[in-house]
Amino acid sequence: MPQTRGRHLSLTKQSSRPTIAAVQEAFFELQQVTVWRGEHRVLHDFSLTLRRGESVAILGPNGSGKSTLMQLITGDLSPEFSQKRVCRLFGEENWSLEELRHRIGFVAPEQARYFDDEETTANVVISALRGAYGRTRDMRFSREEKKAAIAAMEITGVAGLAQRTIGCLSSGEKRRLLIARALVHRPEVLVMDEPTTALDFAGAQLLMHCLRQAMAQGCTVVLVTHHPEEIAPEISRVILLKEGAVWADGPARETVTAKSLSALYGIPLDLHWRQGWCHARASS
Repeated sequence: MPQTRGRHLSLTKQSSRPTIAAVQEAFFELQQVTVWRGEHRVLHDFSLTLRRGESVAILGPNGSGKSTLMQLITGDLSPEFSQKRVCRLFGEENWSLEELRHRIGFVAPEQARYFDDEETTANVVISALRGAYGRTRDMRFSREEKKAAIAAMEITGVAGLAQRTIGCLSSGEKRRLLIARALVHRPEVLVMDEPTTALDFAGAQLLMHCLRQAMAQGCTVVLVTHHPEEIAPEISRVILLKEGAVWADGPARETVTAKSLSALYGIPLDLHWRQGWCHARASS
């Protein structure tokens, strides 16, 4: 793996004026990639490039290939071999998952189930530095590691819960705790899978605020979602997937339109943008 890294998220409180990272070199490259799940071909001759400093939303209906693409981005899946295909993460076609876990933070709702309800929230966050899930109470952590965990929790607004157990948290608090866990490595890229699933309105709003904080501090975010309402103003590019192919790809406002989403989801939709946010609903 190359040792030179791009801009990291600074694990300090956000300044009053957010800074946006400049778009840099590609961290993820696919060219003519095919992926099979059993006898089902999920992606075929698929090409895509994602760059550091460019936060992206990936939208699509069920079965469009979002989960498979996400696994390729996080390095958990390798595509079918061919002479033509290219699959690179940070410029490398062969990578160490341990190294990737420091460079790519990943958050999915189901991760909260991997921990015992009696684990303290601080231990849940700090356990990421050991690549561990589950029971962590017998582990020993340095003072610097503990400081890193609290700094990550401050960014996501859960530092005040550091001595509570994860089983006592609400769904929204758990989700923000998982983001803190992903940020403790100071990753260059944060991949979010359906971040507001099963959250109430307040929880979803707090989580999106937390996500915007990370982007404002320079973390590149890849947001995988069903919902155009989750496209924050800081997300400049949107990729629409359908049936294992890129349906559309470009600037958010040009790509996410009533016409494109109606075709993507197969229902007539009304859509408008307000203060940088997308609002979509079924046509009456």
